[in-house]
Amino acid sequence: MQLSQLLAALAQKDVQGDLEVEITGLACDSRQVKPGYLFVAIKGLNADGHDFIPQALERGAVAVVVQDARYAQHATRDTQHATRILVPNSRQALARLAAAFHGYPARRLKVIGVTGTDGKTTTVNLIRAILTAAGHKTGMISTVNALIGDEYYDTGLHVTTPEAPDVQRYLAQMVAADTEYAVLESTSHGLAQHRVTACEYDVAVVTNITHEHLDYHGTYEEYRAAKARLFHDLSTSFRKPDTPKVSILNADDSSFGYLRAIPADRHLTYGLIGPADVTARDIVPAPEATHFTARTPRGDFEVHSSLVGPFNVDNILAAIAVGISQEIPLEAMQEGIASVTGVVGRMERIDLGQDFTVIVDFAHTPNALKRALETARGLTQGEVIVVFGCAGLRDAAKRPMMGEIAGRLADRVVITAEDPRTESLDDIMAQIALGCEKAGGREGEHYWRIGDRGEAIEFAIHKAQAGDLVIVTGKGHERSMCFGTTEYPWSDHEAVRAALEHRLRG
Repeated sequence: MQLSQLLAALAQKDVQGDLEVEITGLACDSRQVKPGYLFVAIKGLNADGHDFIPQALERGAVAVVVQDARYAQHATRDTQHATRILVPNSRQALARLAAAFHGYPARRLKVIGVTGTDGKTTTVNLIRAILTAAGHKTGMISTVNALIGDEYYDTGLHVTTPEAPDVQRYLAQMVAADTEYAVLESTSHGLAQHRVTACEYDVAVVTNITHEHLDYHGTYEEYRAAKARLFHDLSTSFRKPDTPKVSILNADDSSFGYLRAIPADRHLTYGLIGPADVTARDIVPAPEATHFTARTPRGDFEVHSSLVGPFNVDNILAAIAVGISQEIPLEAMQEGIASVTGVVGRMERIDLGQDFTVIVDFAHTPNALKRALETARGLTQGEVIVVFGCAGLRDAAKRPMMGEIAGRLADRVVITAEDPRTESLDDIMAQIALGCEKAGGREGEHYWRIGDRGEAIEFAIHKAQAGDLVIVTGKGHERSMCFGTTEYPWSDHEAVRAALEHRLRG
C-alpha cells in the first residue's frame, strides 16, 4: 500500500518526504520493524519510541510517524532518507493507520466492546457463547486470549489490551474467517492509549467502575472518563447498515448516570437492586452452580450456570442484555450460558482429591477481592484462607484497602508477592499488613508475610484443614511475574498443584 493511501486515514498530519513510497507493514516497536515498514514512535511510561527511530531505520523503515516536532523539523543524517509524518497523537495515529492498512476490518463486523473494573473477561466469554449458540460465527479478544475461527492465540503476559496493530490484525483475520461478530475486552488502558480506536463499536457494555489503576489515571474521575471512551466511541463510530448503536449499562453501579448521558440509539439496563430492563429473581446459589430466573423485555427464562458468586449473576445479566439487543432467541441464551463452565483464572477450582477446596482467581482490585471472598465464604463451612499481594508501580492506595478487606472477610491471610517490579516487596507487604491490622488481625495468628509466592501458597495449603477453602488471588491466568524489570515464568495453577501434590504425598 502506498503511504499516500495510508495517510488518508489521518485528519491532521504534516508530511516531509516521499508520499509514494510503498508500505509493507506497521510497527511501534523498533525490534519488529522489517524492510518497507512504517514506524510509529510512541511516548511510553518507561521509554520513548522517538529514541529508537535510528534502530527502526537501520531495520528498514521507510517512513516514521512522530508526535515530537523536534524529530520532524530537524533532519539528521540518520533520518534524511525516511519520510517523516508529524501528528498530534502518535498512539491515535497508529490505531487509525493500522485499521486502514488492514482495510478497516471492524466495518465488516458487528463489534461488541466490554469495559469495567471487574468481570470483563467472563462477560466477554458469556457473550461469545450466547452468540455462538445462536449460530453466529463469533471471534473475541480478551486479556487472556484471542479466538479467531477455531484457533486460540495468547494475547500477552501483562498486557491488558493488545496494541492497535495486533487488534486490527486479529479483526482482519476474523473477517477472512467469515466471522460475523467480534467481542472485545476494552480495558481503561486500551481505551486511553487508543489501542481499540477505530474498532467501530456497535454495542458497548460496562460491568462496573470501582477503585483501580489510579497509578496511571490519577483520579477516579479520570479512570471513569477512560472507561467512558468506549461509549463516546460507540456514538461517533462508523455506522453500518441496519445496525443500531446500543449502550448496555449496570443500573446498580455508580457509573450509571454518568454513562447514561452519552448518546446511543438504544440504552438497555441490567441489575439486581434498582429497576432494570434485564434482572434476576429466585436466585439459588450453590457451591458448584448458580440458578435463577432471568426477567427480560422478551420474556422470562431459567438460567443454569456453572459460574458461582453474586458477581457472576451480574456478568450473566450483562451478557443476556447483549443477547436481547441482538435479538438472540431465549433458548440460545440458555444454551450459551450453560456452555460456559469456567474461565481460566476466574474462581477456578483445582482439585487433586484433597479434602478442602482450592480456588485460583484473578481478583486484584478491592472490589474484586471483596466479592471473591464473599463468594468463598458461601462455598465452605470451614475457614477461608486467602493468599494475595499487590503489584509494584501500580495503584498504592488500594494496598491497605485490600489488606483490610482480606482481614475482615478471611480467617487467615497470607500476604505475598504479586509483580513487585522495582518497588520494595517488603514495603508493599507492609502497606497491606496495615490494612490487616486495621481489621483487627495480628501477625503470626491471623496474617503472615511470606514474600516467595510459591512458599506462601504451600504455607496456606499446609494450614488448610478438611472442609476449609484456600483462595489464591491476583494472578489468575497470567503466566509470568515481574521482579525488577524482568518477567519470570510463573503460574499460580502450577504452584497450587505442586503444593497439593507435596501435601498429598505426605
